[in-house]
Amino acid sequence: QVRLVESGGGLVQSGGSLRLSCAASGRTFSNYALGWFRQAPGKKREFVAAISWSGGTTYYADSVKGRFTISRDNAKNTQSLQMNSLKPEDTAVYYCAADGSEAVHLVTTGVADYWGQGTQVTVPS
Repeated sequence: QVRLVESGGGLVQSGGSLRLSCAASGRTFSNYALGWFRQAPGKKREFVAAISWSGGTTYYADSVKGRFTISRDNAKNTQSLQMNSLKPEDTAVYYCAADGSEAVHLVTTGVADYWGQGTQVTVPS
């Protein structure tokens, strides 16, 4: 059974940092594009960041560019999202995703083969 499990969410003050992690099991994702999405209350799920299978190409939503950094460790079958300078508008449930196509597919379609269950990030205003 393939599973993606996020961790690292929580409550952090504005301007603070959090590091989200996503551990995969059930198969290797070394040749999969990986990414992060988020969904705030009453809003649609939106793209946050994506990384190619090699780690050589990354994509970011304009709203997080310069503040968030996506990375992956293919040897450990994990991906991470370092979030700095957090703002109240970053409050959402964050989901990790894995897709067998190119990373740009995650960016443009928001469709993935596998999804995690989500982890809550709250930045009070």
